[in-house]
Amino acid sequence: MRRGSEAEGGVLARGQEIERLGQEQQAQEAALEQLEQQLQALREQQLDQEEQREQLRRRTQEENRLHGELNASLSASRARAEQVELRRRRLLEELAELEEQRALEHEQLGEARLLLQEALELMAQDTEQREQLMARRDTLREGLDRVRQEARQHKDHAHQLAVRLGSLRAQHDSTRQALERLEQQAARLTERQEQLSLNLEEGEAPQEELRLKLEELLERRMSVDEEMRKARLHMDEADRELRDAEKRRTQAEQQAQLLRGQLEQLRLECQGLDVRRKTLQEQLLADGYDLQGVLATLEPEASDQGTEQELEQLDARIQRLGAINLAAIEEYQQQSERKRYLDAQDADLVEALETLENVIRKIDKETRNRFKDTFDQINAGLQALFPKVFGGGSAYLELTGEDLLDTGVTIMARPPGKKNSTIHLLSGGEKALTALALVFAIFKLNPAPFCMLDEVDAPLDDANVGRYARLVKEMSESVQFIYITHNKIAMEMADQLMGVTMHEPGCSRLVAVDVEAAMAMVDA
Repeated sequence: MRRGSEAEGGVLARGQEIERLGQEQQAQEAALEQLEQQLQALREQQLDQEEQREQLRRRTQEENRLHGELNASLSASRARAEQVELRRRRLLEELAELEEQRALEHEQLGEARLLLQEALELMAQDTEQREQLMARRDTLREGLDRVRQEARQHKDHAHQLAVRLGSLRAQHDSTRQALERLEQQAARLTERQEQLSLNLEEGEAPQEELRLKLEELLERRMSVDEEMRKARLHMDEADRELRDAEKRRTQAEQQAQLLRGQLEQLRLECQGLDVRRKTLQEQLLADGYDLQGVLATLEPEASDQGTEQELEQLDARIQRLGAINLAAIEEYQQQSERKRYLDAQDADLVEALETLENVIRKIDKETRNRFKDTFDQINAGLQALFPKVFGGGSAYLELTGEDLLDTGVTIMARPPGKKNSTIHLLSGGEKALTALALVFAIFKLNPAPFCMLDEVDAPLDDANVGRYARLVKEMSESVQFIYITHNKIAMEMADQLMGVTMHEPGCSRLVAVDVEAAMAMVDA
């Protein structure tokens, strides 16, 4: 009976256990179903975010494409404008040639009238002008020699000043080094004096001996102070001599430059006078006259009044000849018709040029507005991210020019405890953090699907690595980051770790670790 009751109790217990396990299984299945629903919701949310990211990427690509099209259209418009301007210039040149050709027939008669008068005037003036030119040439040669001599003297003086300047600079550096050594020695003496005073108060040594050492140190201190004072006076004197030498060297260079300009001006005047003399001689030869022969044929009693009367008689004879070119009227009509046609073409080209210039101005305005908006947004992002990266300080972007289409951009940064300066004056770690702040500001304005960073934290200390890792963690909500690092702090912030190990020589293996899964396993 006891065994039957025990067996019956065991069956009931197992039945209760089976029922309890069934209830737990149902509860776990319900929890599993709930987790699957949450997982499905998270997947749908992830798909929505991916779709939004893809839309943002497409919109960014579309804006970049529009920007490229605007730049291409601007380049094409500028090219067309240059072509139109070139064509317009050619048409203007043709018009000018036609005007010159039409005016040439009218000028021939005037040239014929003036030819004889010019020849006579040239013959009368050539001798006097030649003498003047020769005198002027001698004067210019003397001035040229004098200027060359002065230039050599100033060059020698400038060389002497440069040598003196180098000597003063070397002396200045030596004095500064001596002053630094004296200052270090004074600091050591002061430290020793304080130690001796402390020992004197505590009674660690005999008072008389310490007092003597203290007096000796005070005397050495006064001696060092006196040497420092003399060294400073000597360095100030060297600085004054250096500034005076630099000032004299600058004045000498300015004077030498002025003399070189005067020398070049004199050389140009000499060349101009030689060219004018040769031109007058060639013109006489081209007209079939020889200067000496013409002077020999002139009558001793020849006067300007008689020459003018002779010119009037020749003019009257030319007038009696009448028109010579019978086809000039017909040619003039043809050229006038062609001029009207070219004027119409020029008006069309001017109108087209104005249209192109308006388009170019519109594109330039749009480009400036977009650049200004983007610059302001990135500048605001940099000003917000820089204190996060450095734990304080400030930074901003600054344009280097007034024209937004041609200007450059410089970064002005002030880390905590330092003065405001450009990025070139910062240390390697500060440059890296400033560049990160700028990159993240750009990513906030136009996020990309992912960002790869290659050992960015290499020049950073642990505190800055922590700030860098926290900022990457914050930015990873909108951008996927892939970064290469050997720093443990940066590894702790990662969601996935990918390591390359060499299990055997010459055989590498890739090891992947899911940080969240590993933490869950450890917690379990």
